[in-house]
Formats: sequence, C-alpha cells, structure tokens
Amino acid sequence: MSSNLDQLYRQVIMDHYKNPRNKGILEDGALNINMNNPTCGDRIQLTLKVEDGKIESAKFDGEGCSISLASASMMTQAVKGLPVEDALKLAKIFYDMMLGNDYDDGSYDLGDIEALQGVSKFPARIKCATLAWKAMEQGVGKQEEE
Repeated sequence: MSSNLDQLYRQVIMDHYKNPRNKGILEDGALNINMNNPTCGDRIQLTLKVEDGKIESAKFDGEGCSISLASASMMTQAVKGLPVEDALKLAKIFYDMMLGNDYDDGSYDLGDIEALQGVSKFPARIKCATLAWKAMEQGVGKQEEE
C-alpha cells in the first residue's frame, strides 16, 4: 500500500474514532450484546433492532482503542438496513480482509471499512477490529433463536 493511501486510511479511522457514528444505546426491546477483549481492555455494548429479518438500527457504546471504536462505528453504519443474512456475509468478508485473504467479491461496497485492511499486518490488533463484528454476529444469532 502506498504511504498516501496509508495516510488516508489513518485519517478515516481517526475520523470514526473521534466522531463515531451511531454511538449510544437503543431501547425498546433492542438486542443488547456486551463483549470485551481482555487482552487489551476494549469493551463494547452493541444494541440492535432487528425486525422481519432486517437490522433496522444499530448503536454501540464502550471504551477502547481507536481501531476498536472506529470499527464499531463503521460496522453499525454498514449493517443498518441490511437483511441479517447480508450483514453476516459482510462480516465474513470483513474477517477475510482482517486475515489478509482475498475478500472483495464486489457484492458489497465496503466504503470506509476498507480503511481497516492495514490492521491485518498487526495480528495483535485484529481482535480489536473484529470485536464489534463478533458482537453483531452473536446478537443476530440470539435473535434467530427467539
């Protein structure tokens, strides 16, 4: 990756960290998922409103590093309005990107999420980036059981 692209990606990550999208908690019967990364202390509370198999709304709160909170901001933006099945496919694409595997099959516009691809070079930070995504998977999994 060129240093200009690295710089742009750092700016996108810092923008989501300093100005998080969808920060807060949903009430009124929303799914509530708490997860943490004991290795570094990242903690996230994700709330999802899922209706008729679609993620109507997603918000998060928590504490953590810039990677963790920026990823949560990007994830909530990306999955809002998606059918659960598509949100789970997007999570799979994200994990492939985090592992340095081929990931872009062109079916989703990853938008700002691609700024996190450099995290794959830092194995210790991958858990930071995937925390919110794992919370989303757990949340929709719980919802499907009900």
